[in-house]
Amino acid sequence: MHLGVQAFRELFHRPFYPSLLVQQVYRIGVESLGLVLVTGLATGSVMALQFGYGMAKFGGKLYVPKIVALTIAREIGPVFTSLLVAGRIGSGIASEVASMKVTQQIDAMRALGTSPIKRIVIPRMLAAMIALPILTLIADYVGLFGAMLVASSELGINPEFYWAKTLETLRLYDLSTGMAKTAVFAVFISLVACWRGLNTEGGTQGVGQSTTWVVVVSSVFIMISDFFLTKLFILTVYPRV
Repeated sequence: MHLGVQAFRELFHRPFYPSLLVQQVYRIGVESLGLVLVTGLATGSVMALQFGYGMAKFGGKLYVPKIVALTIAREIGPVFTSLLVAGRIGSGIASEVASMKVTQQIDAMRALGTSPIKRIVIPRMLAAMIALPILTLIADYVGLFGAMLVASSELGINPEFYWAKTLETLRLYDLSTGMAKTAVFAVFISLVACWRGLNTEGGTQGVGQSTTWVVVVSSVFIMISDFFLTKLFILTVYPRV
């Protein structure tokens, strides 16, 4: 909490480091793109297959595009993408910052009059807030495409019908609320990873422990906070049926 307050307090004060921000956006966003594409495609395909054969027993196979679209946009896309980023990027930030801490690079930075918050925490936090919602939006579209492939090849659903029902079902708030969730997750993942890295002790063994701790705590937070964010959106954003 204290680190978050410090980061938001220093966010609007000079000096700024745009080059560090761009570097972190590339590391968090571009380098995670392949993993997100594969996961989104596989997730959408599995969901279409499971829902399709399950609902076919009740004559509801034609409702698959609607159910898959809402599930991916509101829940599966944001949560799965955030869990992947927490595992890949959260652990990477924690290990990088922890290594800097145990090798006394952080102390040297402070001795030179440079704020570790400005150079380390803020670029990673902003980069995560930029990259994670974009990755989620890409995962949503790839997941819907994978579901369409399975629906047309395995369930006999016409691709034109699938996309028509998907576009009929999805609204802007379905996509925007999913991306809003990932912005919250991004702040938590980046701040927790930086905080743990800055407080690492015990040499290389401490670096490994910090990395594991960040992944576990971030994953648990994502799953728990997703429930409360979903409840909030149901009460305030999603239309009452």
